[in-house]
Amino acid sequence: MTGIGNSAASRDKAYFLHPYTNLHAHETQGPLIVERGEGVRVFDDSGKEYIEGLASLWCVSLGWGENRLVEAAARQMRKLPTYHVFGHKSHEPGIDLAEKLIGLAPVPMSKVFFANSGSEANDTVIKLLWYYNNALGRPEKKKIISRVKAYHGVTVATASLTGLPNNHRDFDLPIARILHADCPHHYRFAHDGESEEAFATRLAEQLEALILAEGPDTIAAMFAEPVMGAGGVIVPPATYFAKIQPVLRKYDILLVADEVICGFGRTGNFWGSQTMGMQPDILTCAKQLSSGYLPISAVMVSEPVYRACVEESKKIGTFGHGYTYSAHPVAAAVALETLAIYEERDILGHVRSIAPRFQSRLKALADHPLVGEARGTGLIGAIELVADKATKAPFDPVGRAGAVVNGFAQDNGLIIRAMGDSVALCPPLVIGESDIDLLFDRLTRSLDQAVPVLRG
Repeated sequence: MTGIGNSAASRDKAYFLHPYTNLHAHETQGPLIVERGEGVRVFDDSGKEYIEGLASLWCVSLGWGENRLVEAAARQMRKLPTYHVFGHKSHEPGIDLAEKLIGLAPVPMSKVFFANSGSEANDTVIKLLWYYNNALGRPEKKKIISRVKAYHGVTVATASLTGLPNNHRDFDLPIARILHADCPHHYRFAHDGESEEAFATRLAEQLEALILAEGPDTIAAMFAEPVMGAGGVIVPPATYFAKIQPVLRKYDILLVADEVICGFGRTGNFWGSQTMGMQPDILTCAKQLSSGYLPISAVMVSEPVYRACVEESKKIGTFGHGYTYSAHPVAAAVALETLAIYEERDILGHVRSIAPRFQSRLKALADHPLVGEARGTGLIGAIELVADKATKAPFDPVGRAGAVVNGFAQDNGLIIRAMGDSVALCPPLVIGESDIDLLFDRLTRSLDQAVPVLRG
């Protein structure tokens, strides 16, 4: 290609295909190039400082510059930089991490399977569910329930589970056998005057109606995030999981907890399942498992699921699934060190001590003229931008308000994520009170700057 400059930005536009980016706009706009990180801050190539209000896509729990993780990686790189776990091979970092996760599980689990991302973990679960029901002689019990606005990944199968239109449009998705139950967002979908508990009851009734319409003998499982992340940080209404889980048990439908965002202290408990009262049969996790320093994810399965897989692999002669980098020893070593730091520094205790400040500042934004709802739990939250607070009417077109606020926030030294017109916050778990205040001061300034643009 000719006429390409030597700057990183020009080379980015010339060669780099970016995920979750307006590719047409990127050809003109170009990238924000992040050069380094320190604590809860990152710095661009001009030296400008930003509070990373989304922990680099929900994952850098320990912040940037955690040397213990760097040293853990270096030690393992010197000793055994890579190896596989196919065909009865193994290594101590993988074994140790599996043992540690089983000990930390929110409910009794039997075995751990490792992958490299949340998408791969959830994709693995889909295959396990089909394998499991074939092993039990139930070849028709294969449909999987997700929810509108859910996010479970971007592979062909997991993007089908994801209940967001732009993950389906023109990718020819969703695939067959994927169902979407109603979204548990009280602010948007409750009837006038309907309490959270009554809304949860109605959702459970609608879930049962969906199951009966499809046929209980055709449905294998339901996937659910404890708090829905990329769909807008949607906290379920009170009693929601207490009411839907009996419906699932009634029809022998497994519950899969997608803890990719919520796991490892984000919601104020070690697992989002504990915060929301979930009793999953299968659990997936990633992101904060290694503080995002290296790619690794995990699938924990109950003993009944594991035993069925054992019997089917005995019949076939192998369990024909896995990834070259499953339980990669360096990633596993970094994950083990991450879990050790959580325990030694009582990161969960810190989250519980600081979360009230975070939630207080978040909920106060509900009074801002652009904000219809401020919602969250622990150290995760979102604000929903509306054109009319009384009617909850969104801005037209949907997404413009979020983009405007996101742009001002970046100018003001705050990185957030606009998902439509919901603006998400998920800072590193190690954030302190003064930086929480600075984060919300910068966000408030950005909202104020957006008012004349959006109202003008």
